[in-house]
Amino acid sequence: MVKRPAIDKALYPYRSNWLDIDGLKYHYLDEGSKNATALVMVHGNPTWSFYYRHLINAFAGDFRVVVPDHIGCGLSDKPARYPYTIESHIENLERLITHLNLKKIIWVMHDWGGAIAMGCAGRNPASAAGFVVFNTAAFMLDQVPWSIRICRSNLFGRFLVRGLNAFAGLAVYLGTSQRARFTRQVKKGYLAPYQSWGNRIAIHRFVQEIPLEEDHPTRKTIAEIESGLTQFQNHPMQILWGADDFCFTKKGVLPEWQTRFPEAEVHVLQQAGHYVVEDAHERIIPLMSDFMSKSA
Repeated sequence: MVKRPAIDKALYPYRSNWLDIDGLKYHYLDEGSKNATALVMVHGNPTWSFYYRHLINAFAGDFRVVVPDHIGCGLSDKPARYPYTIESHIENLERLITHLNLKKIIWVMHDWGGAIAMGCAGRNPASAAGFVVFNTAAFMLDQVPWSIRICRSNLFGRFLVRGLNAFAGLAVYLGTSQRARFTRQVKKGYLAPYQSWGNRIAIHRFVQEIPLEEDHPTRKTIAEIESGLTQFQNHPMQILWGADDFCFTKKGVLPEWQTRFPEAEVHVLQQAGHYVVEDAHERIIPLMSDFMSKSA
């Protein structure tokens, strides 16, 4: 069993579940009614299931809320030798969906979780009942901030991300417009699974998965995900966007979603950054409730 890092139980009181994936422990939460429509919440980098705790608390009464930690993240195993590709994360999520026999899913996604969730949904379209999209992408992006670009290198990037914990450590400051919400205990919750060089391997590999180079192998995966988006143009979609995000920007990325999904319900949330759920969960929950009452 994976050793659970010290996390405030008042913030993260959930029962852990693990799926064995080729000898690795893949951690996930499974809260609420097993007979209800599933909300599958997919996190990005450098977060984990802790990011969705407010939504879990709000919706577990009416839905089955499933929240995995990608291999290398959260409470899942963090092997030194592992592909850590977006393709591998999609395949793992597919195995979880099959394992839990989920037939009707509202996909909830953030950051890299957008590509992973839409990749999985694209391969299992019959189960998709709707989508809730937080600052993310499921298509190629050319605009990547310099602060993220410098973290991609094998040497200096590895030193920053794995040695200094600069990526996860700075994200709890740069990713929010509501710093008062990131109390000592909340910061500790976000960072608890990533307290050593070895435990930060996936954070660095996620950054390296950004396909900036023309011959980057992940370009093929992203192209396949993007081509699969068209099958969901008539599905219910709600887009909840943190206006202050420096990475997935309101002007540069949000319009890409609106172009592909012109019928989507869009809410731009002011005074909310990349960690939009942390910054604006009180505004998000009633909007999601209304949307899902029409989609579930």
